[in-house]
Amino acid sequence: MAAVAPHDRNVNIIGSDDATTCIIVVVRHSGSGAIALAHLDGNGTDEAVSAMVARVQELAFGYPEGRIELQLIGGFSDPQGYAEDLFSNIMQSFHKHPLEIDLTQSCVGELNTIVRDEVNWPIIYGVGVNIKTGEIFPATFPDKGPDLPLRMARHFTGSHQVLDIYDAAVGMLRIGPFNYDPLRGVDLWLAQSDEFILKHLSTSPDVEPPHFAMQVRATLRYIQDNQFPAVTVFRNNNPHYFRRDETTGCWSPVRY
Repeated sequence: MAAVAPHDRNVNIIGSDDATTCIIVVVRHSGSGAIALAHLDGNGTDEAVSAMVARVQELAFGYPEGRIELQLIGGFSDPQGYAEDLFSNIMQSFHKHPLEIDLTQSCVGELNTIVRDEVNWPIIYGVGVNIKTGEIFPATFPDKGPDLPLRMARHFTGSHQVLDIYDAAVGMLRIGPFNYDPLRGVDLWLAQSDEFILKHLSTSPDVEPPHFAMQVRATLRYIQDNQFPAVTVFRNNNPHYFRRDETTGCWSPVRY
């Protein structure tokens, strides 16, 4: 997850993609335009919801007018019903929140499903939000951001916490520090075919983006090389910081 205000000079669009059974959650304060966005898969939902609302309230401080608005996109009608369960859990988490929150858009389940050759497919895999206007639109991101194998390694090894990866106060991406459990049998997984990896490591193998298996292999190799990231990746327990390069628009590593 990440949260940002409209006047942030480093960010124009906030978004996520590659959501099949996952749901992308957008929380926005209508008065200030402050936005938090998360890509949720069922882990740490309650904590993520509380954190998103809290971050938006912090960024909206000083704007008394406005309401907290919620938008949900993703999660097609998958055969196992993963997305339906996730949608229910997300709604329950927001319903339990003491603040009044208005659901203004929900494009999930049947509304985000198209049938091709008798197979259900997601219509929308990802969205972007224009932070100046709040406009939300279908999007894909060829650049997935820095430290992708490290971030995916944490996800693959069963982490239950949703990380806030943007420090709006200093305008930098912040990854870690964190540790993850070693993954047994990495060599065996890497020896398997792409079809095998797709079948056994995806919640929706029939409809994954074409780069899924390649991304999984890169993640498994990273785990193989960094079984204990607290030791080999986050030396001295320091986070990885990235600042946006004004020329290229990419996030470049910086010492901070």
